[in-house]
Amino acid sequence: QVQLVESGGGLVQAGGSLRLSCVASGSIFGINDMGWYRQAPGKQRELVAACTRGGSTNYVDSVKGRFTISRDNAKNTVYLQMHDLKPEDTAVYYCHARIWSGDDYWGQGTQVTVSS
Repeated sequence: QVQLVESGGGLVQAGGSLRLSCVASGSIFGINDMGWYRQAPGKQRELVAACTRGGSTNYVDSVKGRFTISRDNAKNTVYLQMHDLKPEDTAVYYCHARIWSGDDYWGQGTQVTVSS
């Protein structure tokens, strides 16, 4: 199994920046893809950014050009660097990992709040 521990959330004004971190432990060699999801109140959880084991990335359209996902395999850590934050980015952000078998693991979530 995999354990995911997130950090870096907080309150920031529109236009500001935050960096989220997620450290994986446990069966880390079984991890294939990692990513960040978010869920705002009353909204469906959505994929924000994903990164494969080889470093290929993709993003939801609303964050392209503002967010960057990166992965440090040596540190078993995935990051989400967020710039030019907007109020609509306010959500609980969840780290996600998928192992080779297809099983999914989730972090506890970290709150990101962007004020106008």
